[in-house]
Parts: sequence; C-alpha cells; structure tokens
Amino acid sequence: MTIAALYRYPVKSMLGETLTRAVLDERGVLGDRAYAVLDVESGVVASAKVPKRWAKLLEFSATFAGEPVPGEAAPPVVITFPDGSTKRSDDPGIDQALSDVLGREVKLITTPPDGVAFEELWVDIDGVDVSELGPENIIQATTKRQEDTGEAISHFDVAGFAPPGRFYDLCAMHVITRSTLDRLRELSPESDFDARRYRPNVVLDGTEPGFVENDWPGREMTLGNDVRLAFSFQTMRCVMTTMAQDGLPEDRNVLRTVAKNNRIHIEHPVVGGKWACAGVYADVSAGGEIAVGDAHA
Repeated sequence: MTIAALYRYPVKSMLGETLTRAVLDERGVLGDRAYAVLDVESGVVASAKVPKRWAKLLEFSATFAGEPVPGEAAPPVVITFPDGSTKRSDDPGIDQALSDVLGREVKLITTPPDGVAFEELWVDIDGVDVSELGPENIIQATTKRQEDTGEAISHFDVAGFAPPGRFYDLCAMHVITRSTLDRLRELSPESDFDARRYRPNVVLDGTEPGFVENDWPGREMTLGNDVRLAFSFQTMRCVMTTMAQDGLPEDRNVLRTVAKNNRIHIEHPVVGGKWACAGVYADVSAGGEIAVGDAHA
C-alpha cells in the first residue's frame, strides 16, 4: 500500500493544495483548515455543507504564501477568487472582498470565537431518505432552524471536535483509498467519483478491493518512516460531495450511491449511529513527514 496523493485545505470549504510532501503534527497536516470564513450575522463558521448560503466557497482556492512551520502561527494564504483575481489573507481589504462576493458580511479568521458552530444540511435526494444519510436521532437533536426551502440544518460546536487553530469538523485526518473510489465507480459508472469530491488528506493505493476502510477503525498504520495514524471511525458523507467544484459537475448520485451501498454503524459519543460512509477518519499518534509514493507498515 502506498500514498497516491496528499491534500491540504488552508481555508475551510475552499479548494486546497495538492502536495508532494506533508508534515503532520498531533493536529493533522500542518496548516490544514488553519483559516475559516466566519459569518458575522449568525456567528457560524461558513461551510459548503450548506450550499444555499456557501456553495460559492468552492469557487475559491487557497494556497499558503509560505510553508507552515511547526509551533508557529499559520503563514498568510493567497486566495484566488472566482474571477481569477487574488488577495492575501493579510490584505486589509480581504474581509470586504470576501463579503462582496459571498453576499454576506464575513471575516477570515484563524481563531474561532467562543461557542462558534458549523452547520450541515440534511439534503433531500430522490430515492434517499434522510435517515439513510445519518441517524434520525442525531438529525432531530441538532436541527436548530430551517432554510427557506424547508431543508433541515444541524449545528455542531466547533470546539467539540477541532483543537485550537484548526477548523476541521470531526477528526485531524481524513483518509480514503482508491479501492473505495473504484468500487463506487463500479456501482454507478455514470458518475465521476473523483477523490477531490471527498476532500481527503491522504489517498492510499494498493489495498484490497472494495470498501476496505470499513474495517480500519481501532487499528493503527505507519506511513513513511515516522508518521503513525490511529483510525477512529468511518467518514460520514454529506451534500458537499455532490456539489460542482474544480471542474467536477454537480451530481446528487455520488451521495445516493454511498447511501444505498455503504451504510455503517459508527460508535461515537456524539455522532454515533448508522451513516452513509466512504473513507475513514484518523488521529495522529506520531507526527513526522510523509510523501507521495511512501509505503505503509
């Protein structure tokens, strides 16, 4: 088994960077989700998991102006706007420029305010009941309001999952295998199950066929010489995988296929239940550097 691809996402819900090498610390890939867009009115971290408000975030991309350094604050990022123009995160006009394009007053942040939440839409897809995407009790317990369309949206406490300086939703690392993507293609050859839809940090190749990550929670894996990952639970999939991004078209079938073919019961104190899954979450039990082509042990 080898590392086929590495990704980092400097700004939550924007397109990120394809890496050849990555440094990992206990919080994941160095610099991953170091920035986020904060909706000033609601106090919520903007996420493309609520497409009606934030789908346009996937038309932005972000790269670091300099490589992050362990133990230091994240360096500035260069943000490419939908029209191709660029601004740095330390530009005094960055918040206004983002607000103008997104149509809401926003701020680019690296530290979440106390009590800040992120949101997730429970998408209505033909042929898929909401309960096939996630456990009904979680959906009902976390839903705080409705969009104008009547779709349910859940709120989750950012601090409940991500450590200071990171804005990921549930775990430090997300890993997916080419075998899972290949299996989804076999099930629905009319859809494009590109790894970019799933926003992983690591794509692995050379595994057994099928949804191999289903059996990984509770296990550990060494990548390269030093990095060690402890797999925690399978990755629950959401509407974000269906959205148009980076040359990929909108396609509700990519989520429908997961929901119909790979629902997994997850043991978790907050989000436990049966979910539509593809990939696996992990924590970093030993940091270090990894590179595309590195093998696992």
